Amino acid sequence: MHRHDDAEVHEHDRGLSYDLPVLARRRMIRLMAGAGLIPLVGCTSEERTSAGASSKGADDTSSAECATIPDETAGPFPGDGSNGVNVLKESGVVRDDITKSFGDSAGGTAEGVPLTVTLTVVDAASGCGTPKKGAAVYIWHCDRDGNYSLYSDGVTEENYLRGVQETDDKGQVTFKSVFPGCYAGRWPHIHFEVYGSLADATAATAVTNTSQLAFPKDVCETVYDSDGYERSVDNLSGLSLETDGIFSDGADQQLAAMKGSVARGYTATLTVPV
Repeated sequence: MHRHDDAEVHEHDRGLSYDLPVLARRRMIRLMAGAGLIPLVGCTSEERTSAGASSKGADDTSSAECATIPDETAGPFPGDGSNGVNVLKESGVVRDDITKSFGDSAGGTAEGVPLTVTLTVVDAASGCGTPKKGAAVYIWHCDRDGNYSLYSDGVTEENYLRGVQETDDKGQVTFKSVFPGCYAGRWPHIHFEVYGSLADATAATAVTNTSQLAFPKDVCETVYDSDGYERSVDNLSGLSLETDGIFSDGADQQLAAMKGSVARGYTATLTVPV
């Protein structure tokens, strides 16, 4: 089975040289805000999930507190045509259940603790009060072994855990998936891209926002204590949101609000101001 050794860890997040431009821009904005040069407010969360219980989280926003979702790297395995493979132009990529591969792929199914992800795309300029109806969201993440379909050894013929949807009247998209594993060097996360329309997404053009969703530590620890996630236990033990190369400069806007259990599955929700 494919393992993420030290060389592959560097490939997953490509180190500081890859992420520094994004992080530097974000930190500069924060510094300018502190100096009073520009206003900066964020959609923050105060309470996080206790395993098996619901919490108030990053999906709770008010019209007085709203900032555009932080820009993040899409990483080396986007599948959007920017790094080789382009899954967005394939028939079948528009779907809500991303647990199975589609089209001419191998037809495999990703195993793991059930996870339902709901992203609510809103207009930041309106104070997060106006949903972005008719936008599109593409999400992708690794499987419970830390492998990315289309790229990682053993799953290059699969395209599961990738999918696109158009936002509804509430600006929402909901995907059925499985809880991702934790590979060495990165905090557990889901990648997503926002497009102005479904036509733009399926043409793989005009990305408006690229970011990542983070998972609360207590939920990760609970999930990784279940069967199939054994390798994630050691990988998570040496990580934290504060030291992660992506989330270390603040993850309040990207930390999902969660509820559920291993037995029933989890739901993750996040508001995405664009």
